[in-house]
Amino acid sequence: MADSKVVRVLFVCLGNICRSPTAHGVFDAQVRAGNLQHRIVADSCGTGDWHVGSPPDSRAMATAAEHGYDLSDLRARQVCAQDFDRFDYILAMDEQNLIDLQRLKPKGFTGHLGLFLKFSGEADITEVPDPYYTGADGFTEVLQLVESASAGLLRAINDAD
Repeated sequence: MADSKVVRVLFVCLGNICRSPTAHGVFDAQVRAGNLQHRIVADSCGTGDWHVGSPPDSRAMATAAEHGYDLSDLRARQVCAQDFDRFDYILAMDEQNLIDLQRLKPKGFTGHLGLFLKFSGEADITEVPDPYYTGADGFTEVLQLVESASAGLLRAINDAD
């Protein structure tokens, strides 16, 4: 990676309590494992405001903890126009959140706005399913998808520099 550029990544879902904080925590762990925390910074948010200030869903935290990830310090926030100035990658968990982000995107945004799972290399699934109304299996599926896409995103960032 270039010496002076810090790459900033924002993960976005609907309420910022299940999918995007899971992506945030998993990606942060992969960044730390690669000793790149001084080069890559991540955050997460939601397009909705229902959970602002809340910790991640207890089921998301439990599933993450079972796999060695700690989401306990994360708190939900809502996406804002300034995020387009602060982040190089803004990654939606699904098509509807991507549409909502495209509506907010200012004309001058030069970063990457797209679906997070495009980085997984899996052509047959493009959206991280919302596990909110599912059981534990839904949260496990989200974690597995996020691990794969996080690894792909990290490779893409490293390859870009």
